Amino acid sequence: MREAIHPEYREVVFMDTSTGFKFLTGSTKGSSETIEWEDGNTYPLIKVEISSDSHPFYTGRQKNAEAGGRIDKFKKKYNMK
Repeated sequence: MREAIHPEYREVVFMDTSTGFKFLTGSTKGSSETIEWEDGNTYPLIKVEISSDSHPFYTGRQKNAEAGGRIDKFKKKYNMK
């Protein structure tokens, strides 16, 4: 294998901002934020909006909390009933 062409992997914690679900995995991505993990070590924290804990494909349920407000706003904007 050629040297100096492969990225450096390090352990990071990904956190789903919608559910608070966290998981530790290897990644090349870095972050200025850190978090103390269950093992007592500190790791970089990367926040994501969707993970397997909140995605409808994995959970089997659709979240429509914001959809109703957007539809009503659209109908009001275009005078629809």
